[in-house]
Amino acid sequence: MVPTEPLRCAGALIVDDDGRIFIQRRSPDRRLFPNIWDIVGGHLEPEESVEEALRREVREETGWTISVVLGPVGEYTYTGNDGIDRTEADFLVRVDGDLDHPRLEAGKHTEFRWITESELDVFDEHRDVNHGLIRKITEDGFAALHILGL
Repeated sequence: MVPTEPLRCAGALIVDDDGRIFIQRRSPDRRLFPNIWDIVGGHLEPEESVEEALRREVREETGWTISVVLGPVGEYTYTGNDGIDRTEADFLVRVDGDLDHPRLEAGKHTEFRWITESELDVFDEHRDVNHGLIRKITEDGFAALHILGL
């Protein structure tokens, strides 16, 4: 059964002290957007707020905890390669934890890296899978960092 309303999602653009953004590669076995670089995030659980989902997803996908939400990046509506519509709210965040050693979610992510604004081309590797959406979100994240003076 296909939902009649878009699924709600929350995304975290995790920022380090050098102004880099954390990304992780989705497993090639994932149904949605396999083998692409992505930000941290996922679907809201029933009765869960966007902020609760944001905090849960960061903890589940990295082992870190959000220390501060710096601000919104934007809201994006898209149809996944599974045919389901989604609306995603993305935020810049800082986290507590060992930033050199995230605990990637087993079976869901295979590697990670911190990127600068000059490294956005990494998202072009499988651009056809998500039509440049993740690159756009991350570009908007860097623009928000500039606005915040970070």
